[in-house]
Amino acid sequence: MADGHTITIEQGTQRVRVVRDGQVLAESGRPLLLRETGCPVRYYIPPQDVRTDLLTPSDTTTYCPFKGTAAYWSLPDAKDLVWAYPRPKDEVAAIKDHLCFYEVEVVG
Repeated sequence: MADGHTITIEQGTQRVRVVRDGQVLAESGRPLLLRETGCPVRYYIPPQDVRTDLLTPSDTTTYCPFKGTAAYWSLPDAKDLVWAYPRPKDEVAAIKDHLCFYEVEVVG
């Protein structure tokens, strides 16, 4: 990584849940925890643990020089609520296709 910028990824063991307007969008006991300089811890959730049937692909993409290009999905009332890296850089390959939400509740 660039000078002073680090990213670490570890297998989480705590249960995490994403709820919006009373509906569970994701629940997992196997999130990946991504720690990046200057950013809050992000929980990358395996796609099998996400209600992808509720999400609509967005046209939005963003580029991170450390992770690659992110794709986004939305709910009808929440644009770009979730993102993933379909082709992440080699250094963060573990997060490939895992989904990340802005707000995640750590359950235990």
